[in-house]
Amino acid sequence: MSERLDSAFQRAKDEGRAALVPFVTIGYPSVEATLNIVPELEAAGADVIELGVPFSDPLAEGPTIQKSSQHALELGVSSETAMATATRLRTNGVTVAMVFMGYYNPILSYGPERYCKDAAEAGIDGLIVPDLPSEESAELRALAEGNGISLIPLLAITSPDERLTEACAGASGFIYCVGVLGVTGVAETAFDRVHGLVDQVRRHTDLPVGVGFGIRNSDDVRKVAGFADAAIVGSALVDVIGAGPASTCAERAGAFVRELAAGTRSG
Repeated sequence: MSERLDSAFQRAKDEGRAALVPFVTIGYPSVEATLNIVPELEAAGADVIELGVPFSDPLAEGPTIQKSSQHALELGVSSETAMATATRLRTNGVTVAMVFMGYYNPILSYGPERYCKDAAEAGIDGLIVPDLPSEESAELRALAEGNGISLIPLLAITSPDERLTEACAGASGFIYCVGVLGVTGVAETAFDRVHGLVDQVRRHTDLPVGVGFGIRNSDDVRKVAGFADAAIVGSALVDVIGAGPASTCAERAGAFVRELAAGTRSG
């Protein structure tokens, strides 16, 4: 596990709350906007920030993140842009843990070894690759871990126990549990079922366990905080970013994450 990820989850645990992990798409509504949004999220209480690397066929994403990704692609945002953006964020003083959320085809095109090396140099702490099954992830995991980066698996409510065992055995950073049967931002979170998934996962690992997909407000965050180590919020935040003038999107994003942060204590 990267030191920043480890510290983020340990700090939240010490404070008696769940960690908050917001997601933004790099380049939505612009790269400069992303450079302004991320520091606002950090100041508002984000513990880890997911930076979405745009891709033309984001199979796990619903319409909100698909739209933001397509917008960024039309602006020319690429894996190279993602690396440069992360580097600028670190240069500008961002210290919060950051992970890339992206698909395997761009990583393959970039070159997995180069991708992991450049991501580490840019200050990235983890990779989430939704379309890379755990049984096919050994090469990327070795490259990532060799550069001090965690490869974070996604596990679904429908995952059989053998899949949980295999995914947890090779995981680092944290485990990402998907709280819906479907794509991001569309379905309601199945809290009872994902609670059961979290309990199952904890029988296989001591890593922190986060829940994402369908978490839309502070009440949802509070529910997740009652049984998981982190609440992950994507589409709802991207909606807020896109709901007004680009000139004020960072302020809107910060205010929304501040509201979400209030729900990280389950009591």
